[in-house]
Parts: sequence; structure tokens; C-alpha cells
Amino acid sequence: MPASNWFVAASLIAALILNFLPLQGEFLLLRPDFLAITIAYWNINYPHKMGMSIAFGLGLMMDVGNAGILGQHALAYCIVVYLTLVFGRRLRLFTPVKQAPQIGLVLLMMQWAIVLVALSTDSLLPDWQYYLATVAGALLWVPVSYLFTLLLRQKPDPDAL
Repeated sequence: MPASNWFVAASLIAALILNFLPLQGEFLLLRPDFLAITIAYWNINYPHKMGMSIAFGLGLMMDVGNAGILGQHALAYCIVVYLTLVFGRRLRLFTPVKQAPQIGLVLLMMQWAIVLVALSTDSLLPDWQYYLATVAGALLWVPVSYLFTLLLRQKPDPDAL
């Protein structure tokens, strides 16, 4: 069943809200980028519903919300869109369990882009714990993918024989 524009927009807004939840300590280190995962899902399964301009706008919202470098997340989300467009046909052949390591690689490249932009402004290199969010995002890919697929499944027609 095709996804409606309202459903895609609602899922992106929900992911944006999840990214803005105030967490501390270990929970903050393990929090994946929900918005990047959602953008990747829609771009793999419904590429006509997601584009670079939407990802760029959502990235600017993340940068403003985090009071970070303006354009940092916008560039990172555009990289996610590009990589999922390039590998989308191949990713659609696999089950979500087999897609998870590949999505982890996409999320890792997104985090490298964020680090490179931060390094250009004389920031320090993050330690290894910064990349735990990539592992958490790859592990979260399977339930998120199944959840969206379940929500988009066509309902049985009560009038059918």
C-alpha cells in the first residue's frame, strides 16, 4: 500500500521530536539519529516521497534545535539521501535484518560528515563512544522497518468474499 504524504510527514515530525528529547549520560551516547533512520527508510522504500530538499530542511531544523553549526546535519542528511538512492535498489532486495549492517555503514558515513564539519571549526575529535549511536541505529533499523511496513500494510476488506 502506498504511503500517504501525511503519514510520511507525521513520521518525520515524530522522528524529529525523538531527536530533541533531552537525554543525559549513557542514554545520550546510545541514542541513534531517529531522523536519519526515518529518512533512510522512506528514501529506500518510497524514493519519490523523500528528496534532498526535505532532508536539507530537516537538517537545518536539527542544527537550529541543537544550536550547532548551521548546515552540519543538513549536509549529513543529504549524504544519507544520496547513499540510500545509490544503494536503494540493492537494499530493497534484502530483508531488514540484512539491510541493518548496510544502514549502519550509511549512518557511519553521516557521522563522519558531521565530525568533518565540526573539525573545520576547530572542534576536538570525538572519542570512540560517539560511534555507539551508529551501532544503536543499525540495531534499531530492523524494528523501525517492520513497524513502518506493518503500519502500511493494506487492511483486509470487510466486504470481500
